[in-house]
Amino acid sequence: MGSLGAALLQDSGLNQYGLEIVAGFDVRRELAGTTINGIPVFHLDNFPAKQKEYGATIGVITVPVDKAQEVTEQIIAGGIKALWNFTPFRIRVPEHIVVQNTSMYAHLAVMFNRLNSINH
Repeated sequence: MGSLGAALLQDSGLNQYGLEIVAGFDVRRELAGTTINGIPVFHLDNFPAKQKEYGATIGVITVPVDKAQEVTEQIIAGGIKALWNFTPFRIRVPEHIVVQNTSMYAHLAVMFNRLNSINH
């Protein structure tokens, strides 16, 4: 539940697109038991039990690059069927898992390229 994860929990606009965020997860034990925008935060170890409780099918990954694959494998093992990946790391998943990569860095590069082409 770093800055980006917390920001997504604050974004009530996601509901209008059919994404209801029901819980957040972190490896830092001190965040377990807290809430962000009324959404409970749990330790990542509790993911499989909470996934079953909530019936969640989509996981949102906002972890550091060096943890992206490890967290991906943990939450797939916990029952997730689709991943919205905000890390610049291209996670590897089994064929039956849906992945949407969203790279702020790539979008920033596109914006700069478009801006440069207008100004030249």
